[in-house]
This record gives sequence, structure tokens and C-alpha cells, in this order.
Amino acid sequence: MVRAVIFDMFETLITHFESPLYFGTQMAEDIGISEEKFQSMWHPTEYDRTVGNATLEEVLVKILEENHIYSVELLDKIVKKRISAKEECFKHLHPEIISMLSTLKEKGYLIGLISNCFSEEAEVIRKSVLFPYFDVLCLSYEQGMQKPDEEIYQKCMKELAVKAEECLYVGDGGSNELEAAKKLGMKAVQAAWYLKQGTRQPVGRKPEFVQVETPLGVIKLLVGYSGGLTPLLDREGKTIITTVYDK
Repeated sequence: MVRAVIFDMFETLITHFESPLYFGTQMAEDIGISEEKFQSMWHPTEYDRTVGNATLEEVLVKILEENHIYSVELLDKIVKKRISAKEECFKHLHPEIISMLSTLKEKGYLIGLISNCFSEEAEVIRKSVLFPYFDVLCLSYEQGMQKPDEEIYQKCMKELAVKAEECLYVGDGGSNELEAAKKLGMKAVQAAWYLKQGTRQPVGRKPEFVQVETPLGVIKLLVGYSGGLTPLLDREGKTIITTVYDK
């Protein structure tokens, strides 16, 4: 029986690709250096930014100083534009996201979040319209660990007071998150509602996992797990549920 639904954040509950981006290309342009040069200094910091060893501001100060163009004004401009872009994502939610989370609450499910995120993203998540729906947040920047490390999943389950077999994990599939959740014994499904061709999204469809086409499809899937739908059986006689198409 599923007691808790644990979500990924980016490209699952929100997407970067319905609003203006402010990634390395845009930051390099504002700094006035080539994207190649910027990325050579920015990309190697990703792990440290993800697990809380470095903040956005600290990394940008180093990049600006090493290029001899540091100023308080320029740093402030870039930080504000980066945070603004992250905040903008929450203004372009799939129209069923709030309904899905509200319905989960009404039906008594616990809601967890496991997100690989940076300092500026952790701040924005905690101030967002989605924050009140979560019973537990495990943000990599705050936890000092990231997906697909099993420890961050275990931490979330411990705080929710649930076992792996009582969890449904929903994510777009980046960072091998679905594989890790499944290995731990969770039911893992791919959120496909934001997946689009021709974007810089980190993954495409993973046919080896159940794919849910709309947020409210998660609710229908839970009905199936609780016996409301006729289950399918694999060759070993274990219950599975095939792809959920809810367009």
C-alpha cells in the first residue's frame, strides 16, 4: 500500500523551459566572456554547488575576479537575474500540479521532495507556492548529498516514517533518480508531462518505467495500486502497472 508520494522538483513539478532561461549562456553574455571560457570555470563547480560546499555568489565572485571584471554591481545583477529566472518557473506550472498536490493531501498521502539543487534554488523552493504541500524536503544543497545516492532517499523516508515499499517516487528521470528509487524498493514512475523534443532537458522517455502523461495521472495510478484498476502480472506473477496515458 502506498502511503507517501515523493517527487523530484525540476522538470517534474516545475520546468525551466516554459520561461526565459538564465543558464551559462546568458551569464557568460552578461559577464562579457565567451560561453566556453565561462563553462570551463562554472561546470567544475556543479558538485560543490549541489551539495552545499559553495554558493552561487561564491562561485561567481571567483569567476569575475579571475577575469578581472569583478564589481558589486555586476555580481548583484547576475545573482538577481538567476534568482528571478528560478522564481519565474513557478509561474508556469502545468495546470494540474496544484490540483494533484491538493488531492494527495485530501486523500491523506504524505508528500516528500528530493531535489538536487543549488543555493539559489533551495531558497526559491522554500518561498514558492509549492512549499506548503511538502511534509518533508530533502534538498541536496542543505543535506550535503545528492541523487542518486541512496542516503538522501533513506533520509526522506526516515523523516516521513515510511518504508520503501510504501513509497511512490515520481520524477522526470534525471540523475538516475528512478533507477535508484526502484533499487531501494520504491514504485518509480516517470513524469512525462514536461518532456519535450528539442529542449535541453536532461533526459527523454524511459520505456522501462511507467510513464505518467499528466499530473492527475498520478492520482489515477495510485487508484490502480490500491486495487481500483485491474493489475497486470509479469512473468513471475508480480503485479505491475503499464504506462498511464491520460491526455
